[in-house]
Amino acid sequence: MIQQAEQMLHKHFGYDRFRPGQETIITRVFQGNPVMGIMPTGGGKSICYQIPSLLFPGLTLVISPLISLMKDQVDELREAQIGSAFINSSLSYEESEAVIASVREGEVKILYVAPERFEMPGFVSLLRTLDVSLIAVDEAHCVSQWGHDFRPSYMRIPGVIQDLGQRPSLLALTATATPEVRDDICRAFGIEADHVVQTGFARDNLSFHVLKGQDRDRYMIDYISKNAGEPGIIYASTRKEVERVQELLERKGIPAGKYHGGMSSTARQASQEDFVYDRIDVMVATNAFGMGINKSNVRYVLHYQIPRNIESYYQEAGRAGRDGEASECILLYSPQDVRVQQFLIDQSDSEDDRKENEYRKLRQMINYCHTEACLQSFILEYFGDHGADPCGRCSSCTDNRETQDVTRDAQMVFSCIKRMNERFGKTVVAQVLTGSANQKVRELGFNKLSTYGLMKTRSAKDVGQFIDYLVAEEYLRMTGSTYPVLALGEKAVPVLKGTEKVEKKEERRVERIAETHPLFAELRELRRELAREHSVAPYMVFSDQTLKELCNRLPVNEDTMLSVKGVGEQKIAKYGEPFLERIRTYVETHPEEGIVDSSDRKAGSMSGGDFAPPSTPGGSKQEDKVPSHLITLRMFKDGATLDVIAEERGIKCSTAGEHLLRCAEEGEQVDFSAIIDIDAQDTIKHVVSEVDPSEGLKPLKEALPDHIDYFQIKAVLQGFVK
Repeated sequence: MIQQAEQMLHKHFGYDRFRPGQETIITRVFQGNPVMGIMPTGGGKSICYQIPSLLFPGLTLVISPLISLMKDQVDELREAQIGSAFINSSLSYEESEAVIASVREGEVKILYVAPERFEMPGFVSLLRTLDVSLIAVDEAHCVSQWGHDFRPSYMRIPGVIQDLGQRPSLLALTATATPEVRDDICRAFGIEADHVVQTGFARDNLSFHVLKGQDRDRYMIDYISKNAGEPGIIYASTRKEVERVQELLERKGIPAGKYHGGMSSTARQASQEDFVYDRIDVMVATNAFGMGINKSNVRYVLHYQIPRNIESYYQEAGRAGRDGEASECILLYSPQDVRVQQFLIDQSDSEDDRKENEYRKLRQMINYCHTEACLQSFILEYFGDHGADPCGRCSSCTDNRETQDVTRDAQMVFSCIKRMNERFGKTVVAQVLTGSANQKVRELGFNKLSTYGLMKTRSAKDVGQFIDYLVAEEYLRMTGSTYPVLALGEKAVPVLKGTEKVEKKEERRVERIAETHPLFAELRELRRELAREHSVAPYMVFSDQTLKELCNRLPVNEDTMLSVKGVGEQKIAKYGEPFLERIRTYVETHPEEGIVDSSDRKAGSMSGGDFAPPSTPGGSKQEDKVPSHLITLRMFKDGATLDVIAEERGIKCSTAGEHLLRCAEEGEQVDFSAIIDIDAQDTIKHVVSEVDPSEGLKPLKEALPDHIDYFQIKAVLQGFVK
């Protein structure tokens, strides 16, 4: 059975082998035992039910709270030619009934539902009439009262399964489970300890960083500018902060979306789609964003404030690098943000014991921000994954910045706080130290203190950030709740006495995440065009990881392209030719890169033909350097039809048409009237008047006769046909 599973993996998803843990989980699912899979975000949990669904005779039911993710998952599965559907509150009654009819007809192999739908009597009655082979419970940690995202509806799932009258295989999946949460899941679903498969929580492609005392606005803007073109998420704790940060980025000329609970569902959906479809690179959001995002090429996640617990942090940070490429997770720590989280806990409706649990989790999060040990190892220990070696990538492992002696500045701050009787907050202390003429400072007589104006050469903002650093390093304490005040910590006493020094690392320089192959940007733009044509998200065409491997290996035919990770039979049939043509053109203009090391080739393919530039009519060496689309144009102007060009050049007619379209876009004269007759032009224009082209070209193509190709539609839309 596992051999058949591997065949399905390659056919539908383009992968030759399973990731760690996937094969074990799938094998146990086939054996019929209740199984739990604990795998990190991006570890491939969904494959563990998607592949069995293709081999089981009946329906695979996926219970998930992530309603906004369901459509993306279904779209992606349909792209892989796997019958799938979802039923949730976003569908009308008629749409839900249509899905149910498809399920009854056996057209759907995977059905996604929310837990609230799963327990409805009418839905349970429906399931009793169906052959349900597998029930997969996603986000299974929601069943535990001691988890970070407890949902009462999850506690009712086991009882509903018992009442179905059949015993389908059961798979519980989660990315974040402490030992106590794992035990809760096992008890709820009757999973034996031997059937828990945990691959480890480590994400080897992520580097974690905690930065203290930074000018957060300046750091963020520098970082995003340095990594322009790379998708990233910025998390903030409150709606107000999301609005402020997003507006700041827009003022700085950085297009950014926003997402929070105060927006209408329509506005949230539009913002989410802008991000998923690569219309914007940056999303500023509260933690509500991302639970429903299946975007694999997020290169960085930047937390503007400290999250409430490590589970939330690791889940949110884990939205970076799901394609396996190197990505960064940065937390900008400020002690005052802890007060925000404490306030949110205090204001919640939770019972006292749950609030106490939340405070304990927040303390662990604060400890994470202060530790000098490996950050990834700290997280793994929290989840019960003991004995991990230092990652060698995080800010603790790689911190070789020079230190500065800031003892004198620290003594000024400590003395000022002491003379103000430890009764005021950061803002007033900074105003006194910088010699502010603020009325309140004068009314309180602080302008007469010996510490007044000691740091007048610095701005109040700079001094405030230095105070943040001293709090983070526990020289100072913040007391009170609504209006926190500063007090000296135990570590400040020897500094004031002159027996201890205070040192501070210099601010971190922002560096670009990674350099990319010169062809990568061109393939990414092609991916965006194809995604728009087919009305899908760009990552559903090919992932960034697949694009980078295409750049590294430069395949020029379908056989070698199939050996690239992430390229399967279904996708190469749909998208292969445009990418191959773009790669061939690149190889023709960069002949020194046309030979790839034999270790990169498929076994038994030792000739250079798999990766060398294709021959062209009359193939002289000089002509081989002419871009492929210009060769097509020359043949077309010499009177060759698209059929003749395609046959002589060994390409498809549609590819030859795309060549001509590209030439026109580059300013060449192309007579499209010779290949798009008047009737076809009129038909296209008529359909365009009824179907909105902004929705993508796929709806237009579906409304047109089969003989009209995409390049003809684009030629009419772009005005190349008069």
